Amino acid sequence: MIVFDLECGSGHRFEGWFNNSASFEEQALKKLVLCPICGDTRVRRVLSPVVTKTARHEPEKVPDGIDYRRLAKEIVDYVNKHFEDVGSNFAKEALKMHYGVSERKNIKGSATWQEEKMLTDENIEFFKLPIPRTEDDKNN
Repeated sequence: MIVFDLECGSGHRFEGWFNNSASFEEQALKKLVLCPICGDTRVRRVLSPVVTKTARHEPEKVPDGIDYRRLAKEIVDYVNKHFEDVGSNFAKEALKMHYGVSERKNIKGSATWQEEKMLTDENIEFFKLPIPRTEDDKNN
């Protein structure tokens, strides 16, 4: 199928779909193509607006590589600054918050795989983030 831009004798513009150019010519000669606005059968093909690309598009420059060490440090610093460390009581504290026993807050800590399964079964969302040890942790 091919789409032609058409115009009737009254100047109305519209599109027509045809199998090929010869199909349009044949139908137009038999006055089978008519304007959908006024019904005029004096229909001719007009030039379609065409876009031509004159300049070659340069791809956007990809920023330099990501400094994953810096990014990891920023994440760890954020967690350490904005999350309360509840240690091995993570599951217990998460359950209390989930059931409204204690106020909701950002917590971090550790949990066994059984505790993680229990939290998942209770539909308590949590995110496991491996936190590397700092120099202070190593000295204690």
